[in-house]
Amino acid sequence: MTHSSHIVQFTYLQALDLLTTIAFLLNGVVEGNPMVRWSMAVAPDPVSGLFAVKAAAVGLGLYCLRVGKEKLLSRMNIFFAALVAWNLVCLIASSQ
Repeated sequence: MTHSSHIVQFTYLQALDLLTTIAFLLNGVVEGNPMVRWSMAVAPDPVSGLFAVKAAAVGLGLYCLRVGKEKLLSRMNIFFAALVAWNLVCLIASSQ
């Protein structure tokens, strides 16, 4: 896998996490991450706060790529893939 594909995957997973978080919010679930919750509270609207957090995450991903921390970025991809899968399982389970 090329180094640039790690950041593409990371960005894609950030977008999926953002979408599943919005789905949770639309279903009345409170954000579990205190830092994200704070960002949503201080932003003009919750979605802007989410976008800010995700933009910062992608910026950190780009920094990891630039300083040679591809292994860390790869591990973060595994974490966020599992997180998105978990979010989807929870959304599906709550829809019954």
